[in-house]
Amino acid sequence: MTVNIFSDVEDDFRDRYSIYLRTMKQRIYDTYLGFNELEDERKMVNQQVIRTPGRRGEMIKNEEIDKEFSRRYNDYKISRELP
Repeated sequence: MTVNIFSDVEDDFRDRYSIYLRTMKQRIYDTYLGFNELEDERKMVNQQVIRTPGRRGEMIKNEEIDKEFSRRYNDYKISRELP
């Protein structure tokens, strides 16, 4: 019962955080123009991990940030391949 509750809370946190990450701006690939909000979020989470290691929330945040970078990179690659 408690494992199910924790997994539901974790899934909810992942969903809300991934939606939050999608609203962040990131600079255009191959240029130095634009915002770096997503990269700044990664730096902030990594600093928090250094201060308080082992917290599940920061591990989840790192995983979701990696997924968001991968998603954006794949979208970028697909858009560049289309004629």
